[in-house]
Amino acid sequence: MRIHLLGTAAGGGVPQWNCNCATCREARAGRGRVLPRSQSSVAVSADDQHWFLLNASPDIRWQIEAFPPLQPLAGKKRSSPIQSVLLTNADLDHALGLILLREGEKLFVHATASVRKSLTEGISLAPALDFFCGLAWICPPGELSPLLCRDGSPSGLLYEALPLPGKPPRFMKGKSSPSPGDGIGYRLVDEKTGGGLLFLPDVAGLPESVVQNLSHCNLLLFDGTFWSEHEMQEGGVGDFSAKDMGHIPVSGADGSLRILAQLQVPNKIYVHINNTNPMLMEDSPERATVTAAGCAVGWDGMGIVI
Repeated sequence: MRIHLLGTAAGGGVPQWNCNCATCREARAGRGRVLPRSQSSVAVSADDQHWFLLNASPDIRWQIEAFPPLQPLAGKKRSSPIQSVLLTNADLDHALGLILLREGEKLFVHATASVRKSLTEGISLAPALDFFCGLAWICPPGELSPLLCRDGSPSGLLYEALPLPGKPPRFMKGKSSPSPGDGIGYRLVDEKTGGGLLFLPDVAGLPESVVQNLSHCNLLLFDGTFWSEHEMQEGGVGDFSAKDMGHIPVSGADGSLRILAQLQVPNKIYVHINNTNPMLMEDSPERATVTAAGCAVGWDGMGIVI
């Protein structure tokens, strides 16, 4: 299985268009201390020909142009090797890219009933796309099942949805109560090699039911949104805590790094990283702490084969 990190930042990217925090300033300065990052999305394939997107960020057009395997096939006027999109939730930074894919054939989108409701009733994304390419919704399975290509043929990958603590997106406030399926992760397994990927970019908490799954992979892509619980307030750029925004912080006694450090997983990589997170600084003590724990901070264009 080939995994390519198209984008590794949280909503807004790095630098964020209206942010002048320390990391955004460094990203703009171009000195190499903070690499610019687009918003979180991943491409996965078992054969280098049929590709699946894990979330579709608002930066998806530029991400496709930066990764030739996702570009139109040679000899065809219009085509795409992208077979379908697997959504983890209905957040704007994960779903707005669907709008940018409207010029092609019908979009095949894997999403829970809760996510479908949010995108249909909350921002009318699904009804809007019906006037262009249209959507074919697929309910992700609760156990490992074949991930099929657009034409129904096998892709060489198996996949399943993993329930995660979560809540509806902000634009559904007052319209929907928290329900199972508001947020999920995905496990993907290569049928030939047995290599496994866990994709968990939005994790509000780590109950034992989630922790038990974390070791069952060769590559873990995990929520690295915030370094600390009150990072936004302390940086003077927002009023919400990590918990308010549905993310477990990386650091602290209840943070994710303490748990990830103990996992016997070959590749543990943080993705979906907010522009305020100090571990984006290549020479920061926070980055050194992550590296010492056997983890890595993802960057756009990073590729892994398992």
